[in-house]
Amino acid sequence: MSPIGTPSWTCFATARAHFGAPVTTVINNALIDFSFNGDARPAVDAIEWQAFDAQLRGSVAGALHTTQAALPGMREAGFGRIVTIGTNLVQNPVVPYHDYTAAKAALLALTRTLSADLGPESITVNMVSGGLLRTTDASAATPEAVFDLIAQSTPLRRVTTPTEFADAVLFFASPWARAVTGQNLVVDGGLVKD
Repeated sequence: MSPIGTPSWTCFATARAHFGAPVTTVINNALIDFSFNGDARPAVDAIEWQAFDAQLRGSVAGALHTTQAALPGMREAGFGRIVTIGTNLVQNPVVPYHDYTAAKAALLALTRTLSADLGPESITVNMVSGGLLRTTDASAATPEAVFDLIAQSTPLRRVTTPTEFADAVLFFASPWARAVTGQNLVVDGGLVKD
């Protein structure tokens, strides 16, 4: 477990002091220095392990440490909600972002194993996986033609917005999802059927 005094623990202690109660909802949404620009991605013959390591540390280690820091408060409260953020590229790798997609696949596995481990304590763990969102810091470098192509390929004929994506995250964080755990909800306008 990450030691008390690390940033994750300090953050939870500060939030508890401010609100007078433990944190019972965690959204794991770390993204380490990544840009969704397929033309600039490293191809398989050029990508180095350091890129994978950085994404795994951000997505998987970040979620693990944050979850570990949240667990004492969730256990004290008798319930908790953990939501991890994934990608539809795991199901449909139309652009081979090798490092990013591999890390998100590992995060999906962690989500499901955590749900089995923490379910008996009324702590749910789910994932919301998006497609390319219009527009975030990470998708700002994406050419407009790519957004148009995605929009034409979805049943809704548009690209999902960050607000629409956040609505799905809110569902998993709410009491309405109290009987749902270990799931991966793809929110991409119907582009990928999981």
